[in-house]
Amino acid sequence: MSQEDSSGYPYQPYGAPYGEQPPPQYGYGYGYPPPRNDGPSANAIVSLVLNLLAVVSCCNILGVPGAILAGLAIGRSRTEPEAARSMVIWSWVLFGLGFVLTVGIFLFLGLAGYLDD
Repeated sequence: MSQEDSSGYPYQPYGAPYGEQPPPQYGYGYGYPPPRNDGPSANAIVSLVLNLLAVVSCCNILGVPGAILAGLAIGRSRTEPEAARSMVIWSWVLFGLGFVLTVGIFLFLGLAGYLDD
């Protein structure tokens, strides 16, 4: 069975006939996708969760302002991405500083003998 019609041209078995096909969409099918401007929302969510965990589990006082900054960054990630990015960075700085401070306090208490029974 041949795929040619009576005029001698091959026909298209699927889709619309040749003259009725939509034009190709340029710019969306090839190359890199367009840049997304979602802001630091995933980074802010992780920072928020870890700061809240640090407050609850380690009594990390610096986790409270870190969690507040991360929450504000989530709210501003769509409208003010640069401000949200700086808030997330400061949230991570507060988390790390509180973690180092907590480890330092436990090391000091352990080496000074306050944790001995």
